[in-house]
Amino acid sequence: METIEKYREILLTIFPVRKTAAQKADFREWLRKELKHAGYRPKEETYGRFNGSVNVVAGDPDRATVFLTAHYDTASRMLVPNFISPTNVAAHVLYHFLFAIVLMAAAVVLSFVITFPINQPGLTLPLFLVLALLILYLSAFGPANPSNANANTSGVLTLLAIAKAIPKDKRVCFVFFDNNERNLLGAKAFKREHSRAAESCLFLNFDCVGDGEHMLLMPSKYSRWDENLIAALTDAFPETEAVKGRILDKGLVYYPSDHRKFKFHVGVAACHRLSGLGYYIPHLRTKKDTVLSAENVAYLTEGIARFLPAYWEEQDKGGQGS
Repeated sequence: METIEKYREILLTIFPVRKTAAQKADFREWLRKELKHAGYRPKEETYGRFNGSVNVVAGDPDRATVFLTAHYDTASRMLVPNFISPTNVAAHVLYHFLFAIVLMAAAVVLSFVITFPINQPGLTLPLFLVLALLILYLSAFGPANPSNANANTSGVLTLLAIAKAIPKDKRVCFVFFDNNERNLLGAKAFKREHSRAAESCLFLNFDCVGDGEHMLLMPSKYSRWDENLIAALTDAFPETEAVKGRILDKGLVYYPSDHRKFKFHVGVAACHRLSGLGYYIPHLRTKKDTVLSAENVAYLTEGIARFLPAYWEEQDKGGQGS
């Protein structure tokens, strides 16, 4: 826990926002130093000006069979929380649909308010289009959200804690993705660069794991059929007094993050639970995103330390792998 608390303090006070190119560069410089201290030889992968992503990779993507990943970039502030409910897809879609309608309605009202007094009805539609695009742009690329404890400082902290805790092994590779908030550009670029791994290896992605006592592990539709994987996850992530591990290998589950770019994946997120709604993540992309539970990070670190040997043992017996 001492290592976790140390990194938690540094991330929340020195690198709380990682949105601009300069902020990201400063963070990556520190990150590479910490990974070197942990015994790795990290490198940066840059994918061109159009993509604009710089991923940090610690390990050998050509030899690894398990990739542990998280995105390090942070997002802009939203007018309302970015609501996510992995097991209630209808509520997730409805929320964002209604939010879009409210934003467009605001653009319509502003257009009429501006054009009506000057008696220029012909400008209403062009002004509406400009305002609508401006509102959407500010929502996606506007001023940085200063509070990013859960999204996704928690994932970065988890990867660092795991890197420090587990024995070095050529079969594991750590990847810190850039530009999750820009339509997963970092994960897309990594997939193109390492297509073999993307199609055949296991990716465990930690995104928003710091706020919530229910730790959801969400295998892809391909990984659900891997009985050895499900058994290893179940044994490695039990229900404890502080954190309740939940393996969601049945039913409709949707969690939008970098893992979705890889065939065999397990998305990991911490959630609260509300009767009638199900699992949900609060306060994303708002000033209230201030919770980063060290207990959650310790739970995941200990779980991965149990999971990897069990998973690799089954691979050696002929289970799914590269």
